[in-house]
Amino acid sequence: MTNSILAIAMIAILSTSKLTNQTMETWNKNKVIAHRGAWKKKGLPENSIASLKEAVRLGCYGSEFDVHMTSDSILVVNHDPDFLGMSIAGSTYSQLLEKKMTNGEQIPTLEAYLREGMKQKHTKLILELKPSKISAERDLQMTKRSVELVRTLKADRWVDYISFSYDILKEVLALQPKANVAYLNGDASLEKMKQDGFYGADYHFSVYKKGDWFVKSKEMGLTLNAWTVNTVEDMNWLLDNQVEFITTNEPELLFETIKSRK
Repeated sequence: MTNSILAIAMIAILSTSKLTNQTMETWNKNKVIAHRGAWKKKGLPENSIASLKEAVRLGCYGSEFDVHMTSDSILVVNHDPDFLGMSIAGSTYSQLLEKKMTNGEQIPTLEAYLREGMKQKHTKLILELKPSKISAERDLQMTKRSVELVRTLKADRWVDYISFSYDILKEVLALQPKANVAYLNGDASLEKMKQDGFYGADYHFSVYKKGDWFVKSKEMGLTLNAWTVNTVEDMNWLLDNQVEFITTNEPELLFETIKSRK
């Protein structure tokens, strides 16, 4: 009887372990990150829900998007600090809803964007926290609200964080120590990022043409992402150097380039 119970328990443990491993390995196995979603080929608005859905449909590893905060502290997704001529930081969310994108969408909240992205388990959500020109305190408030929302929605597995602000990324790690964060600005060494617990560097591809970034990053266990890569020549150079991720406005072209190399 005891042996039977132990056998059943072991089967349950192994089944759970197998399920967990399968769940953890659902992300698409490629290097393609769609910059502001996959928008260009179909003429979709950048950072729209539609461009996110297209990135998911294409099978991209990740879909990058940008976050700002309104004057009434609502987190919204948009690249520029202005939305169709309206200052995001200087407008309430209700005021921003007066404008519509070319496809009829209104500016998405971060919550709506995350909820849409969480409907699938194959494309990661690459959340860029945009520093404001108002104050560092406001940037930290935006960061705390964003991390808190990710935690509340249980979206941690989907979300990686990037920013041009090193302080914002350090705040993310203070709030969520296991988060993947990567720095965008191109002025920090791999040693510094490793020491501060970063996932890797996310620099303009031209930065990697000076120095031994590719070899050193692998030795240190850090990832490299390159932006914004839109030509076959640059894509091939990065693929030759086994970069981990490539952020592009041309995800379809990058998929074609990868396929042609096989």
